[in-house]
Formats: sequence, structure tokens, C-alpha cells
Amino acid sequence: MHIHIALAEKADLDEILRLQYLSYQSEAEMYHDYNIPPLKQTITDLEDEFEKQIILKVVVDNRIVGSVRAYEDRDICKIGKLIVHPDYQNRGIGSKLMNEIELRFVHCNKFELFTGEKSLKNIYLYQKLGYQRTRELEVNPQLTMIYLEKQHMSRDNIDK
Repeated sequence: MHIHIALAEKADLDEILRLQYLSYQSEAEMYHDYNIPPLKQTITDLEDEFEKQIILKVVVDNRIVGSVRAYEDRDICKIGKLIVHPDYQNRGIGSKLMNEIELRFVHCNKFELFTGEKSLKNIYLYQKLGYQRTRELEVNPQLTMIYLEKQHMSRDNIDK
């Protein structure tokens, strides 16, 4: 399987949003809540994000099967909405997307993201990639978000 990671174009946004809806179904089922923000996002919302963030896509056989978004806020890379088509999960695509986003934000001091506490596969992936839990935030009695971060390994840190 040959995968290609590239910057998303505006013409890709409809397909990315459809993939987002599909990818977040399992999260909605897990939390018994189909009103989660990723399932309520509109194309207009995504177009606004497109103007302010980097959105990467993964293409396999001319089809978008993965995506991730990120932006910089005061030397911190904020990562969100890592999605991979259910038929392509557990093949390293999520890890490749995370590595690529880190390369594109190599100038940042650290990387931050969050996921739901029941999303054990997500937490496992992020910890495998070097992210550490930093805090929890109870959104409601059924949902607690886990925040994770990773310090950027600059040349100075490696040499010490």
C-alpha cells in the first residue's frame, strides 16, 4: 500500500469532512453521544479552519483515507482531529500523520493535543509517539478529556 501525505487543498474539504463524520462514529458510540463537535462541524466551519490551520491529508489510490490539523499558538503546536478511515486503521497511517505534522512544526517548543479518556487506542498511540498526559478536564459526567503533550527534541536537548 503506497500512501501519500500532502497539504490538503480547499477542494479536499468535502471529502475530509465526510471522512471525519465516518471516523468519529466510533467515538460517538463509545460515549453514547452523537452531538460531539466533530459530528456537528459544518463545511463552513472546516473552511474557516482551513484558513487558519495546516490540514494534512493521506491519499491511497486517489482516495483521502486520513487527515490531521494543527496550528501554532505561542510556540506550541496544537494538534487536532487526527482521523483515519476505519478500513485503514492499525496500519501506521496515524503515526505517519503525527510525524509529518511534527516535522512541519519543527520550530515549536512543544506539541499538545487532547482526546477522550475512554479513547484508549488514541491514548496508546499518542503515548507510543512520546506524548505524556498532563491534565484532565471533565466536560460532563460522561466525558473527561485527557490532555497530552510532547516536548520538542531540539538539537540542544539531544546533545545533553
